[in-house]
Amino acid sequence: QLSKMPESMEVEKTAAKTDKAAAPAAPAKVKADDDTEIEGAWMKLADLRFRVANKGNSADGREKDWAEFLSIVKRFNAVSVYEIACKEAKITVDTALVEKMKNEIATKLKEVDDAIQDARDNEGDMEVRDGLMAKAQILARTADKETAKAAYAEAVALPKTTSSQKLDVEFHLMRLGLFWNDIPMVDSHVQASQILVDNGGDWERRNRLKVYEATYRFAIRDFKKAATLLLDSIATFTAAELYQYPQFVFYTVVCSTVSLDRKTVRGKVINAPEILQVIDDMPAIKELMNALYNCKYRDFFVALVAVVDQLLLDRYLAPHATFFLRQARVVAYKQYLESYFTVSLPSMAATFGVSVDFLDRELSDLVACGRLSCKIDKVRSVVESNRPDTRNALYQQTIKQGDLLLNRIQKLSRVITI
Repeated sequence: QLSKMPESMEVEKTAAKTDKAAAPAAPAKVKADDDTEIEGAWMKLADLRFRVANKGNSADGREKDWAEFLSIVKRFNAVSVYEIACKEAKITVDTALVEKMKNEIATKLKEVDDAIQDARDNEGDMEVRDGLMAKAQILARTADKETAKAAYAEAVALPKTTSSQKLDVEFHLMRLGLFWNDIPMVDSHVQASQILVDNGGDWERRNRLKVYEATYRFAIRDFKKAATLLLDSIATFTAAELYQYPQFVFYTVVCSTVSLDRKTVRGKVINAPEILQVIDDMPAIKELMNALYNCKYRDFFVALVAVVDQLLLDRYLAPHATFFLRQARVVAYKQYLESYFTVSLPSMAATFGVSVDFLDRELSDLVACGRLSCKIDKVRSVVESNRPDTRNALYQQTIKQGDLLLNRIQKLSRVITI
């Protein structure tokens, strides 16, 4: 019996190994990737989609952008945005590519669903949440907006979800809204994020939220609020998943130029070391900023044309390019006229590098709609500056508001007496 024991033990070990090999392997744990570079590459799809369908883009530019767009689509299996982009750009859909991507998506989702089910059966809430977030991220990059929103809603509805986790989901949803250019969606999630941050968000998330809100602000043409938020974030910029730092500086200078006063622009923009580090790589925006401050209006107008061409290829600012062009000229005209009581039209036209007829028509329109405080003497061919009396205007406004208040009090007293 003693001589047979080693042989029987060997048989038992072999059987145990066989049973272990036959047992199904547990699904691998899954988790959403938090790499800002990867997320930034996905967000770039929205920019490229806009540029590919933009008629203002050159043929060579569209071809180059389409090649980059297609490579990123294949990387993320972004079927939904690919099909929409093909329709917008009038490009034939590659059905073989679409079928291949859909199969890969189905395989990946099956793996994630298996991992989520295993986590529900054998793990805890944290592992389930990681799986749901990974699934939502896959759907955000491959499916339509509503499907992705539903997936994130399922993840955030889990019990014991902390404020930080809820805030992370809000950032995902804000990016989703910006990706599909759903401005009302972005607005609602910016407000929700602000409430969460006020209730105990950390500084890193607070600073990122400023960039997200600033992006929403200049997308709706609120350049003043956007400029304030961008300047507050300039030293702590961490939202590289939205756009790179040079693009952040571009937005900062554009918004500041048409909304902030000369003193603020000099202190927070022109002399800001963070901006000076990258501004040399953007000659047009650098010339625009410096020419306006140094009163080189001819150079400012030349740089303005180049900057507007860039705005027309930016999906956030393209709808506001005409407004920016007009508002930037208004800022320059106001700054110029502050130095004169009267100036001849030919002299002013020569300073700005435009014709007298163009300047006459432009100033007439701006004066008529109240954008400039001056009047044009066509006979003498001069512009007379009327500097607004802000103190008198404030006094008149106070008197008017006081009269309205007294009228309301009188009406209220009659009701109380009755």
